[in-house]
Amino acid sequence: MRLRSVELEVADAAAAADFLAGVWGLVPAGTAGKTRFFRGTGSHPYILSVTQAAAPAVAAITFAGTAEEIEKLGKPDTAYEVPGGGKGLEIRGPEGQTYRFISETPAPSALTDRDKPIQITHAVVNSADVEASERFAVEKLGFKVSDRTAHMRFLRCNRKHHAIAYAHAKSPSLNHIAFEMRDVDAVMRGIGRMRDAGFEPVWGPGRHGPGNNVFGYFVAPYGGVIEYTAEISEVGDDYRVGSPEDWKWPPGRMDHWGISKKDTAKTAPAEAVFRFKA
Repeated sequence: MRLRSVELEVADAAAAADFLAGVWGLVPAGTAGKTRFFRGTGSHPYILSVTQAAAPAVAAITFAGTAEEIEKLGKPDTAYEVPGGGKGLEIRGPEGQTYRFISETPAPSALTDRDKPIQITHAVVNSADVEASERFAVEKLGFKVSDRTAHMRFLRCNRKHHAIAYAHAKSPSLNHIAFEMRDVDAVMRGIGRMRDAGFEPVWGPGRHGPGNNVFGYFVAPYGGVIEYTAEISEVGDDYRVGSPEDWKWPPGRMDHWGISKKDTAKTAPAEAVFRFKA
């Protein structure tokens, strides 16, 4: 099982598409009605979709797996028509989150641009009840807990440290989407490219604790928080689940490097923009 894509609804899909295919570095992968699809350089046909709508929303977070992995999920809440053909499962989370699961499809030809995102490596979801969200992801979706901090729960569906994480918040929403880059240099070049285009990072560069990944966060012009990241840890079944006591920082520090501060005045409202579509 692996994270495949995030499906967004935005108020101005054309402007969002210009940004995503321009400075952010995604590759246009076709359209269907009001929806535009974007791929990375990896093996997914697309990793992000944006649909023209009256207001911002998250339509779904989508995973791809083998037929056997999909079958193990049991009876879905609804069936889902996969863009390009086929059917998938749609399962609702405890706070109205929508998760879709589809069978793996033939991979498109690989791209080799070192400065473009490869894939979405994780999505972080704000949750008013992280315990219930964690329990749902483990018991219903079959994910495994990697780490718990005072603020977040990190869960994986393969060897990558986390594909989904839940952050304490007053209400459920999409906290951010993380786009995996080739290496640290690609993250740093991405940060530089965004600054050249007038977008200052709202957090980073830095290196996280859980997952040990390098990061650089921005607020996208369509309202949500997006991240360039690289070097996320891979873990096995013998990985010891970290506790909040394992992930404490000295005063004034929020990551391993300790060289950046998070601009919460900008990130907090942006992390609440995209709520899950009812």
